[in-house]
Amino acid sequence: MASETPDTHDVETLQTSAPPPSGSETLSPLEQEVLDEYARLLDNMDNMSNILADLTSNPSPEILDALRGLERKTSLVFTLLKASVYSIVLNQQIRDQDEDLEEMERRSEGGGLSERG
Repeated sequence: MASETPDTHDVETLQTSAPPPSGSETLSPLEQEVLDEYARLLDNMDNMSNILADLTSNPSPEILDALRGLERKTSLVFTLLKASVYSIVLNQQIRDQDEDLEEMERRSEGGGLSERG
């Protein structure tokens, strides 16, 4: 967090200590406001980066427990999904085989008559 302050001050120092451009090229209030917003954004991003670095180096036990529970639930859902898909595929194959057998029986019973007709 100590590194955040110099970055912000560097931006502000550049804005205030830089010699004004020649002629009418000075910053408008809107441009200055945009630069200030960028400085605040930089502070927020640095703060978030530090927090995320802290979380990755020292994960909290609550987060780890929640992730373990989520992993168990996800595994269960995945297993049930695989079983459902397998069941659907198996049932479709059985139906297809039954239809093929019925088709073969119909052809063998009436196929000779329709071919001659």
